Parts: sequence; structure tokens; C-alpha cells
Amino acid sequence: MAELTHFNESGRARMVDVTHKASNERVASAKGKVYVLPETLEKIQKGRIAKGDVLAVAQVAGVMGAKQTPHLIPMCHPLFLSSVDVDFKEDPQPDGDGRSAITITATVKTNSATGVEMEAMMAVSVAALTIYDMCKAVDKGISFGDMYLLSKTGGKSGTYTRPE
Repeated sequence: MAELTHFNESGRARMVDVTHKASNERVASAKGKVYVLPETLEKIQKGRIAKGDVLAVAQVAGVMGAKQTPHLIPMCHPLFLSSVDVDFKEDPQPDGDGRSAITITATVKTNSATGVEMEAMMAVSVAALTIYDMCKAVDKGISFGDMYLLSKTGGKSGTYTRPE
């Protein structure tokens, strides 16, 4: 297991010093699900949510969330993001709880001395919360789940791909 690096000599939290790390291409993808009533998903698909195009707004919100990560996660470095892509896959088939799902996948890229895993996770989180905000008037039971890092490349620790 890797040693935790976010503590100083006194045991207090710190931002990791990346001054001497080489910049290289780093890519991270994250995934998460939003569970809604089948009727809610149908309204989203037909553009019948009063606040507007839910997935278009959630896509923009996900990009904005990735860009705001260092303002919300205290030890994250401010990074120049070269690309943020947020995608949605709709699954209308109800699960055991009678809920349909929207799977959100976010991929973030940079050329930096540190990775973009948190930015990818933040993009998924903010997109999910935006779907909730836009649909809460018709579905108060919206829930989230299965949020995780899908993959990451670049950096000292190399490539990670989540096992299926």
C-alpha cells in the first residue's frame, strides 16, 4: 500500500509539493449512476422537464465542476485542464427497486505534474447533482450510486484500470 503524502512532519494536512515532478499527459475517467423513476427518465428523454434540457445542462455543469475542483477539495492542485468530456447512457429498464438509471462517464485530460482523478470524480458528482436539481420537482426519490474511478494514466504510479 502506498504511503500517504498529504501530511507534514507534524502530522498536519498539507498540499503535496509537486515542484520537481515532470509534467506529462495525464488522463482520468470516472463513472457514476443516477437512479430515477422510469417516468422521470421518459420526461428527460422527451424534453418535458420544466427547467430545460436536463442532460445538456448536466453536461455543462460537469465540465464546470471539474474546473472548480481545487476550490472545493482542499488539497487539490489548481490544474490547466486540456479536455473535459461528460457523457450519459440512459437505461430505461427498471432495476429491482423500480428505478431507471442514467450512467455518467467523465474523462479529464491535462499535461501536468499531478493527476486529474479528482477532477473526473467531481465532473461526475456535479453532473449527478444537476440532474437531481433539475428533476427534483417530479421525483424526490432520485438517488446516486456506483461512483468510482474507472481509469487513469500518466504519472509515477502509472496506469490504473478498475477491474470489472
